[in-house]
Amino acid sequence: MSEFDSPLFINGRERFTDDTLKIADPGKPGRVVGTAAAASADDVADAVAAAETAFPAWSALTGPERASAMAAAIQGIADHRDDAAAILSQENGKVVHEAWVDSLVFELRWNLALEHRDDVDATEQLHPVPGAIPNSTSITYQPMGVVTIIVPFNWPIAILGAALPHALLAGNTVIVKPPPTAPLATARVVQRIAEQLPAGVLQVVTGRDADLSGLISNEKIAKVGFTGSVRGGKTIMELAAKSLTPVTLELGGNDAAVFLADAPLDDEHLDRLFGAVYDTTGQICMNAKRVLVHRSRMDELVAGLESRLARVVLGYGLDESQGTTMGPLHSPSQKAFVDDLIREAKEAGADVREFGELPGGDLEGGNFVRPALVVDADPALRVVTEEQFGPVVPVIPFDSEEEAIRLANDTWAGLGNSVWTADPAAAQRVAPQLQSGYVWVNDHGATRLDLRAPFGGVKQSGIGREQGIHGVRDFQQPHAVSVITE
Repeated sequence: MSEFDSPLFINGRERFTDDTLKIADPGKPGRVVGTAAAASADDVADAVAAAETAFPAWSALTGPERASAMAAAIQGIADHRDDAAAILSQENGKVVHEAWVDSLVFELRWNLALEHRDDVDATEQLHPVPGAIPNSTSITYQPMGVVTIIVPFNWPIAILGAALPHALLAGNTVIVKPPPTAPLATARVVQRIAEQLPAGVLQVVTGRDADLSGLISNEKIAKVGFTGSVRGGKTIMELAAKSLTPVTLELGGNDAAVFLADAPLDDEHLDRLFGAVYDTTGQICMNAKRVLVHRSRMDELVAGLESRLARVVLGYGLDESQGTTMGPLHSPSQKAFVDDLIREAKEAGADVREFGELPGGDLEGGNFVRPALVVDADPALRVVTEEQFGPVVPVIPFDSEEEAIRLANDTWAGLGNSVWTADPAAAQRVAPQLQSGYVWVNDHGATRLDLRAPFGGVKQSGIGREQGIHGVRDFQQPHAVSVITE
């Protein structure tokens, strides 16, 4: 695919800029996939002003009226799914099938959000309590205003679907900031939808983070939704604090997959575990980052993962027809970080097992890392304590249920966890003790989420919840009107 330009989309119009971002191909060193407009502070101010102007009319609509406009705006978006996947695969590095699923999940989340069209305007009534509370009080939920939604490089379109439709349905106007290293496919998808909505209701602004701080710190911004790293989340909070702007943060994880002594380890469940660890070359916040397994099942689980890793073919994301099953990491810096984790584990004497062959030709020097296991890893190693965000996972044995729970919770993170067992009672006993916002049973990973349920983290994995009615409420404010009846 040849290079193409991606403009800003502000107040219902494309806006090209003299300054642009060159988007690098993670798999082919030196190749530029395309260019994206780099917004200035003035561009940002214009987008905020347009969103503020559009807010009164959009927020005045009922939930069903907004849902009707949103349903019409997404019509035909699936017709462009193949194109979006091809672009995203090149700018992100992931295999093209995953990029295609990225768009599909966005569409599913959009339509699921619209199912709450009647909940948006719901009123809760509090009745007087004789002799105690003489008030009759109605509680409604109101939109917040201009919202900024910031998405990461790994699943940018799908992740956008966890917040964008909810924010719009709630009655807000929205500015989307795609990732600066992979903005092209996301900007195209957002613009196609924005073109079908009133000017200013939905806009897209690309550029360098340093130039886009006004999307967070501007006093006209009523809410910021951010998905990304813990470090990025802290930066967002610092900028938002200047105007006391509320934030929803979906940040990194160090998820544990806990395999009890009776865990199912047939091909189906091992396939699920493999995907939970290695999908998107390990670059998913809710991937399994630590595998905790009862000592009696250690060898069986490791052998199951090894047999799957032996079939991995590293290659270019668009070359699935040529056998590629795993693409490169997104950035040279992330490759260096993952390489360092593996090197440290080896130098510490850990049992590190690597698989696959690094590709050559025009892919030589790309951001490829051989997928790896660190077997019986020392819990003090950084490959255990830090989020790898790459194709390497530690496998750690335990001897008791209590030890497994302690190891799983002994981390800074609390995004997701999973418990694997043939005993439903054991699952119900262990799952509530795992300190995270979401727990799977006999499964794990982004493609296995219930998209109707609230998702988000505890500890340093985030603030707030996305998806479902909880995701809508996260973009609203409760409003009480009270009448004295005595």
